[in-house]
Amino acid sequence: MKDILPETHSDSLDELDFQLLSHLQHDGRKSFTDIATETGLAVSTVRNRLTRLLDAKVIQIIGRVEPERVGFHVYARIGVTVRPVAEAKAVAAKIAKLKEVSFLAMTSGEHTMEVNVMCRDNDHLTSLLDSIHAMKGVYTTSSDMYLKVYKLAQPELSLLSNHNTK
Repeated sequence: MKDILPETHSDSLDELDFQLLSHLQHDGRKSFTDIATETGLAVSTVRNRLTRLLDAKVIQIIGRVEPERVGFHVYARIGVTVRPVAEAKAVAAKIAKLKEVSFLAMTSGEHTMEVNVMCRDNDHLTSLLDSIHAMKGVYTTSSDMYLKVYKLAQPELSLLSNHNTK
C-alpha cells in the first residue's frame, strides 16, 4: 500500500514558496493578483509557483466548514490497536476511506494508530465504531469524545525558524 500522504521535504521549498504559502494560509481565497501586489512579484510568478506547489501536493485549497454548524455534533478521537501489527497498513487504508475520518496517524505508545472522526450524533459514532471493530486486524479501540473544540487549525508557517513569513 502506498502511504496516504506523499513524503515531501521542506528543504525543497525556498523562501518565496514559504512566503506564498503563508499568504494562502491566512486567506485561501486570495487571488494571484492580490498576492503579487502584496509581494511585489509578477502575477505569472505567483501563478507558476503556486501551481507547482499544488501539483506537488504541498498545499491543497479546500473549504473548511465549522463542523457543529453543518450538523457534526460528535467529534471523537479513537485509539486503534492492531494485531498482528503486520495488518496495520491494511487497517489504515480501510480507515482512511471512511468519510467520517478527519485525521489518521500511526502512533507510538498504547495504540497502533489514532483516528479523529466527526459524526452526526452518538448513534452515528457507535455505528462507525462497529465498522472499525469489524475490520480484520483491529484488536481493540478506545475512544474519547471532544466535548468542546476551542481551536481547529494548522500551525503557522512562521514557527519554522529558518523561514521568515508574515
